Amino acid sequence: MSGAVQAEYAPPTGPDASAPKRRRWLLVATVAWALLLGLLAWISVRDDAPTVREQRSLAEAGPRVDAAVGELVTASGPAVLELIPARVERGCRLTPLADGATLTRDVEAVGAAGAERELLEGIADRLPASWRAGVRLTPDGVRLRADAGEFVSVEGRPTADGRVRLTVETGCRPVGTGYTSAGGASAGGAGGAEMALAGALRALGDPADTAPELVTAPCPGGGVARTARSATGGGAATAATALAPLATGGPVLDTPEAYAYRTGGVVVLADTAPGHPHVSATTPCP
Repeated sequence: MSGAVQAEYAPPTGPDASAPKRRRWLLVATVAWALLLGLLAWISVRDDAPTVREQRSLAEAGPRVDAAVGELVTASGPAVLELIPARVERGCRLTPLADGATLTRDVEAVGAAGAERELLEGIADRLPASWRAGVRLTPDGVRLRADAGEFVSVEGRPTADGRVRLTVETGCRPVGTGYTSAGGASAGGAGGAEMALAGALRALGDPADTAPELVTAPCPGGGVARTARSATGGGAATAATALAPLATGGPVLDTPEAYAYRTGGVVVLADTAPGHPHVSATTPCP
């Protein structure tokens, strides 16, 4: 065995000697920058006024949504079936540090069974040109798509034979003071919708003395479209038999889950679909 002593390696003195130190400083700087950005985002969400349209609150977006519903009612014309109550869904994320909410309103329209695309195309043709409305076949089926302005989107889709649903949505917004539903106060006292609803409920044997739920939308040419709704427990077969004598002409809709008819200028719908059976009466835009 050799008696030679092996010399120890000398510590590196070249360009790589400071690499670990630089990596540590880079990591510290990155973490500090991320913390700073998070702090600035939190301050901005807390203190800054909205600077872009999609940051407008539900209270600010509400009138645009209500006006869009009125445009859809007008474009649907005699096909309007009913206005659906507004929905506010909380829990969406504006930023990692701020929650928001989405406002959605719907209009139901009815046409001939099997002609849902033609119904959507007719509605799209009558919407304002600035909405750039169009109907396309998508992987999810036939869809109407439009832009109502101020980052409010519109979509239409078939829901059943002869029925389509037109949906107006804000996307995720700051809640602010919240959305005030366009209720019936602006439309005055009881009108044709309420009277037609009361007559339908009496024919179905349901109590008609409770105040109905009112859903309205401003019409672009003035006036108000109005739906009065009330829960019911009647079946579809019973509805067709009980309501047919009230109809002006034949039924507008007659399916296993729904029966609709016109009486004067009002469309009455008895919908017995599972989950939300109800009767509604709707007066469209003038």
